[in-house]
Amino acid sequence: MELKNIIFILVFIATFGFFYYSVRNLIVDLKIAKKKDDRFNNVSKRLLRVVEIAFGQTKLLRDPFAGSLHFMIFWGFMIFLLAVLESIIQGFYTPFTFSFLGPIYSVITFIQEIFDVIVIIVVLISLYRRFIIKVPRLNVDKHGKRDAAFILTLIMIVCISMLGLNSSLIAQNDFITHQNEYRPISTFLSKIFFNGPSSTTLFFYEFFWWTHIVVVFSFLNYLPYSKHLHVLTAIPNVYFANLDPIRNTLKPINLEDENAESFGAADIDQLSWKQLLDGYTCTECGRCTSVCPANTVGKTLSPREIIVEIRKRTKDKAPLIAEGKTEGEVFEKTLVHDYIPDMALWECTTCMACVQECPVMIEHVDSIVDMRRDLVLTESQFPSNLNNVFKSLETNFTPWVFNAADRAAWAEGMNIKTMAEDPNGEILFWVGCAGSFDDRYKKVSKAFATIMQKAGVNFRILGTEEKCNGDTARRLGNEYLAQSLMKDNIEVLNNYGVKKIVTACPHCFHSLKNEYPQFGGNFEVTHHTQFIDELISTGKIKLKDNSEKHKVTYHDSCYLGRYNHVYEAPRNTLKGIGNLDFVEMDKNKSRGFCCGAGGGRMFLEDEEGGRINEERTRQALETNADTIASACPFCMTMITDGVKHFDKNEEVFVKDIAEIILENIS
Repeated sequence: MELKNIIFILVFIATFGFFYYSVRNLIVDLKIAKKKDDRFNNVSKRLLRVVEIAFGQTKLLRDPFAGSLHFMIFWGFMIFLLAVLESIIQGFYTPFTFSFLGPIYSVITFIQEIFDVIVIIVVLISLYRRFIIKVPRLNVDKHGKRDAAFILTLIMIVCISMLGLNSSLIAQNDFITHQNEYRPISTFLSKIFFNGPSSTTLFFYEFFWWTHIVVVFSFLNYLPYSKHLHVLTAIPNVYFANLDPIRNTLKPINLEDENAESFGAADIDQLSWKQLLDGYTCTECGRCTSVCPANTVGKTLSPREIIVEIRKRTKDKAPLIAEGKTEGEVFEKTLVHDYIPDMALWECTTCMACVQECPVMIEHVDSIVDMRRDLVLTESQFPSNLNNVFKSLETNFTPWVFNAADRAAWAEGMNIKTMAEDPNGEILFWVGCAGSFDDRYKKVSKAFATIMQKAGVNFRILGTEEKCNGDTARRLGNEYLAQSLMKDNIEVLNNYGVKKIVTACPHCFHSLKNEYPQFGGNFEVTHHTQFIDELISTGKIKLKDNSEKHKVTYHDSCYLGRYNHVYEAPRNTLKGIGNLDFVEMDKNKSRGFCCGAGGGRMFLEDEEGGRINEERTRQALETNADTIASACPFCMTMITDGVKHFDKNEEVFVKDIAEIILENIS
């Protein structure tokens, strides 16, 4: 055994010994999380998603240019793994190569050569975008910039050293490659930089080989202490991410747990191991913050910073807990208040744009709502105007100060029966609070009810037995109040044997469809845009051929679109109207921009920055449409206010799809 091999073995043992120590500490730190979270079901679905998102890079490719850069680096490193393994084995036995693989080795080495050059070019472009152009979403603190520069430099050295060792080895072999080896670029470079076999050529081979090994081993051991830890954690994080529709639902709190000292999460040990893993996995790419509506209009909230601060707090506190410590300066602080400002938490609209765009499946909204739950249920620290909202929900079963006895007043004179009067309807129309009390949206309730009557649908309403679905309370962190409302509604619905529900409110739709099953409420729930689309497609209602000419754009509700992937039904109904010129906003469907009312923001004041609804309205007005179609009561309110802000209320109308369809029924 040569001295080179002995030195390598010592370096190898030290490298992987320290790597094991670092990874073990990361896993130990995850174990401090107290919140239970079972993510081990549906193995086949999870593996398929790893193939699609982690290896296929589908989320990154939503941004074609930046995504392609990362795709090349990712797959470059995947392809380099065999070359790295070959170099490591050569550390134990110098003459080793994978040439025994036969012709396939020729293909592998050729692809490695091509990707070596591609990755070098991509790294240079990445450095240019980050430090010369300074792409806004890539703007991080000084530590983050140094970290990014260091990692990109290491990647560059790995690639250059591979070309160096291959070209010098080819020259040392008198410009002849190994059997089944095909390295056109290294062969070309060897003839430029080397004159053939010599002690100098051998020196450069050893230099590049050791450079390659040392940089790869350094890179491996730097990762656990870098924001590029995602190289190790991205695939597990994608695997353990919640599957649809669970991914878009909030997990319930066991409010009957007598051993619970608090509810929600004030600090990292009250989060789940997956939420801490999210922190490990964030690479600070900024995609989440770049699409956040609150951040876009200048508010404090940055989804990226929420996750980064979870990671920082984990690094500060978790090792101390693992050592059994419970006192000291670190324990005098908490994640909420000291690392993450309260205001940022209350500015979230829970629109899920951040979750949609995250390429490694981080679940920002779950962590934000868990911290809201702590502020409301444990600390009773929340914006003062929520006192009236919670009180109204408790006493009137609606977030507004309306008398619960007036809930069915909108239906007077329409000959609509309640379940109490006759429970034999084929479908229940869940009207919702806005549809029952808001003067503007009561018109939508009437329009949709009229459409169903014209189509001969045998439907009922609950009337005064209906209560708020609980969405507002739940997103605002008041899980106790939310569960109370949800369970009351489920009891009423189950007593009547309700099976099918239709609603014009996406928030009601999402709760009834996806979150009520958590408490025993299992119903077939349809949004009114889907229901109308079905009525048209089955011929139960027919549209005019000579409708008045209009230019219409459609605003996607977050809870209908991103949460439940209902994109086509609303568009189908609008496109089916004759003489209607349908035009999309630049930000539409899964890239749609929030109206600003979700997550309870409908009932909170804007304390800083611009108004989200005004930004979304501006985007709608840019289409020059004379009608903005919506499918949500909150969206309608926010965009109507936006139109007034721009003094366009005499020129541009905001209408629900049900109203537009009713106007165009033949």
